[in-house]
Order: sequence, then C-alpha cells, then structure tokens
Amino acid sequence: MAAVEVRRVMAGDPQQVYELIADVTRMNEWSPESAGAQWLTGDPGAVGSTFRGDNRRPWIRWSTICTVTAADPGKRFAFAVRASGRPVATWEYEITARPGWCEVVERTVDQRSLFLKMFSVLTTVHGRRSMRNRRTMEQTLTALARFMER
Repeated sequence: MAAVEVRRVMAGDPQQVYELIADVTRMNEWSPESAGAQWLTGDPGAVGSTFRGDNRRPWIRWSTICTVTAADPGKRFAFAVRASGRPVATWEYEITARPGWCEVVERTVDQRSLFLKMFSVLTTVHGRRSMRNRRTMEQTLTALARFMER
C-alpha cells in the first residue's frame, strides 16, 4: 500500500480550516482532481455518513463512494473510498493549531487491487498514482491556504 503525505502551514483558525475540508461539497474549489461531491446518507460530515465523490481528468470522469471514518472538529477529518464496492484509498486531514496559524497534513493510503492499479495508467499521466496524488495534494493545500489567507 503506497502512502503519500503532504504538509502545509497556513494562516487561519483550525476550526475554520476543518469546516472547509469537512464540507466535501466544496472540495472542487481546492482540488484540481475533484469535480464535487454530494452527501448520500447520514448527517453531513459525521462519522458513518457517506458521500459520492466525483473526480475528473481532462479525458475521463469517475465517481467513488466515501464513508467518513473520523470527524474531530478543528483537528481531524478522514474518509474511506470505495469504487464498485472495492477499497480504493483512505484520505485524512490532520490540523494542528498554532497561535494565529495552523499546519494541515493531508494523507492518503492507496488500497487498490492490482487490476485497479493497472487501470490507473489510463487515468494518470505517470501511471503511478502516488506521484499524481502528491502533486494534486500540494495543489489542494496551496489553494486552501490562499483561500484562508485572503
């Protein structure tokens, strides 16, 4: 299982940063790969709730079903991703408060089967999802930081 972690320091209150991250319907504002999300079951942002995550590349679109696995306001938000009923990845955002700013760590662990990894060659430039994830995670946290610092 390939794990990727990206860190970013940003101005802002950890609770506000958490609220933006946990509102998955806004993820397309920060992530270059997200095409939006829609809550399906449960209370939005609560552990056990599910949402459909829509994703895009210039030549392909796909959706996954995600289940919130951690929701600790101001500190941690995480979810598990499945496609066609199979595990794809876990995603986690950890927020550490500092006076006047915070550090956000975005982590993902690839849980795809060999077949899904081979299919990934069609949906990523590099064929290695971990390389693509690192780049898009850096872009996501940079966009979030810019939003917070406005």
